[in-house]
Amino acid sequence: MAEPAPRTGVRAPVGVDTTRPSIARVYDYSLGGKDNYDVDRLAFEQILEYAPRQGDVSRMNRRWLHRVVRYLAGPAGIDQFLDIGAGLPTVGNTHQIAQQENPEAKVVYVDNDPVCNAHGRVLLEQNENTHFVSGDVLEKRTLLENKNVLQYLDPDRPMAIILCGLLHHLDDELDPPGVMREYISRLPAGSYVAITNFWDPADEDPELHALAKQLERAFTEMGLGSGWYRTREQQLEYFEGLELIPPGFTELEDWWPSGPPTRQRLPEERVVIGGVGYKPDPAATRLHSIDGGR
Repeated sequence: MAEPAPRTGVRAPVGVDTTRPSIARVYDYSLGGKDNYDVDRLAFEQILEYAPRQGDVSRMNRRWLHRVVRYLAGPAGIDQFLDIGAGLPTVGNTHQIAQQENPEAKVVYVDNDPVCNAHGRVLLEQNENTHFVSGDVLEKRTLLENKNVLQYLDPDRPMAIILCGLLHHLDDELDPPGVMREYISRLPAGSYVAITNFWDPADEDPELHALAKQLERAFTEMGLGSGWYRTREQQLEYFEGLELIPPGFTELEDWWPSGPPTRQRLPEERVVIGGVGYKPDPAATRLHSIDGGR
């Protein structure tokens, strides 16, 4: 069955084209992987001219993902996960972390890149609760109405949607906040949304703002052709209709750190932020208001 058509204007996945850098392959290279080509390595080397420790950012992003998934599959009690823009398999994938907490947790990975799909199906579908589906975050009616996704996830039960380092690759014309509103409107109460993105501190920190703008040019003009650094205010729109789980939308290493810092945080690491939002039950919220919060 053909996949639903994505929104007009979405950047086509690179796939097997080795003349263009691929987001998934560049990220793989940044993590020390081997599924990449010269064009991907060159794109990342151009970014390293402005941020020599950008590889640490990729590893930090993975640590954040691991902490979030442990929380969601453990104390939060979530047993369904939709990992959108999953990319190439690497160490410590979502299903491995979730199923350590709950062996029955179901994880569906989605990517629109055929290379990622080929690798994913071979390396990630290790049990009956883990699946890799071809799809696009921008497709009409969202992935929450994609029949291939719904083979494995129950849309009427709480789930977690993970968009780790994805929305900053959507330009403004594609309306990332609008994309998220569509997903959140379809999520059942009790669900969670976990997001990380490049961050432009703007007036919060002029020095980091300058770095963010340099990196944005490196990503969009010299490297991948995408990778926009947006302000905190802009990105908080992604969580409309959700309650942010403490400590909120923060630098990644401030979100439930696993211990005290072992070194000073790098400037590159400080221009990425993330958060987890919870969709409350409107009926329960109204009842709580009526009875005075007793």
